[in-house]
Amino acid sequence: MRRRTRTLLASVAGASALASAGCGLTSGSPMVDDVRPGSIGQGEPLKGAELTVTSKEFTEQLILGAIMGIAFEAAGAEVLDRTGIQGSVGTREAVKSGDADANYEYTGTAWITYLGNTEPIADPQEQWEAVRKADLEEGLTWLPPAELNNTYALAMNQSNAEKYGTKTLTEVAELADSDPGAVTLCVEGEFRNRADGLPGMSEKYGMDIPAANITQMDTGIIYTQTAKGACTYGEVFTTDGRIKSMDLVVMDDDKKFFPNYNAAPEINTKTLKEWPAIANVINPVTARLDNAVAQELNAKVDVDGEDPHQVALDWMVKEGFVKEG
Repeated sequence: MRRRTRTLLASVAGASALASAGCGLTSGSPMVDDVRPGSIGQGEPLKGAELTVTSKEFTEQLILGAIMGIAFEAAGAEVLDRTGIQGSVGTREAVKSGDADANYEYTGTAWITYLGNTEPIADPQEQWEAVRKADLEEGLTWLPPAELNNTYALAMNQSNAEKYGTKTLTEVAELADSDPGAVTLCVEGEFRNRADGLPGMSEKYGMDIPAANITQMDTGIIYTQTAKGACTYGEVFTTDGRIKSMDLVVMDDDKKFFPNYNAAPEINTKTLKEWPAIANVINPVTARLDNAVAQELNAKVDVDGEDPHQVALDWMVKEGFVKEG
C-alpha cells in the first residue's frame, strides 16, 4: 500500500502542479452497483442528488472511496467515481472547488500537510475538532472520524515477539539499552530521516540504536524481511494488510509520539447544506472502520489480488449497510 504524502513541501509542490495541470481529476465513470438500502439509506434520502466521490490512488483510499460511493448509491444518489487521483493535494482541491463532493481524508494529513502545523495533537478527537474548525473556513466540512488510524509503527514477527517479549516502544528502548545487538531495524528512507519518524521516535523514547543496526530498504521489502526475522523490528503502517497476512506483532506507541491519521469524511460544505442526509448515510459506516477492518480489506487487495471496489461492496453487504439487487 502506498503511503500518502504528508509533508508541507509536497503540498506546495502539488499545489503548483495543480495550477498548471488542473486538479488532476479524470473524467470519471458512473458507479452502477445494483444496491439498495440496508441499515443505511432507508427512504433513499439522497434520491435526486448527483454526487462525485474522489480518493487518492493507494489501496486503502480506493477502498474507502468505493465504500463512500456505494453508501451514497444505496441512499438513492447518482454517483460519479473519480477515485484514484495521484497525490493528496488533488483530492482536497477537487472537493474544495466543488469538482468533487466528498472523500475520506486523514486528520493528520490535513493538520500537518494542508494546514501547515508542525506539532500534531496527541488526542485524536481534539485533532479532528481542530481540523474541522480550521477547514470550515476552506469550504470543507469534516464528519466524525473513524478509529482507523493509518500511522507509523514498529512490528516484529511472532518468533521474535516470543523471544524478546516487547509490546511497547518503551520496552524496545529498554531492550536496546540492555542488549544493543538485539534491536535491529528495517526502515524506509523517509522514515529514517523525518522528524516524525525514526529521529523523533528515538528522541522521545531515549532509544539509542547504532547506525550499523539500521537497514534502509523499500517499503514492501520491509514487511517480508521483518516476517523472515532479518531485522528484529520493521517500520510498518498500522492499517497495512500485510501485518495481518504475515502475522506481525505491532508495538504500542505508549508515549503517543506518532501523529494520528484517522480517516474521516471530508465533504464540500455547499454540497452538505444541499444534501444534509449525507451525514446520516455515511456516519454509521465510518463508525465501523477501525485498523482491524482496514487490515482485512487492504489484504484482500494487496495480498489476494482482489479488486478494491468489489472488496468494498462485499464488505458493505456483509456488514448489512446495503443489500444487493
